[in-house]
Amino acid sequence: MPLMHIYILEGRSDEKKAQLIKEVTRVASETLEVPADRVRVVLQEVPKNHWGIGGETAASLGR
Repeated sequence: MPLMHIYILEGRSDEKKAQLIKEVTRVASETLEVPADRVRVVLQEVPKNHWGIGGETAASLGR
């Protein structure tokens, strides 16, 4: 059972997150030659003030 754990910055719509889950599942299923219903995808949204880029938070950089 493949498990895909993806970290993303907070703020994307539920529709975009659902699309990401669908596409990651499809690609993992095809690449690993496993049924799609065996693929698990976990999205973890990280607050922008908890994400660092070059020593600054994503929030302070306006991301």
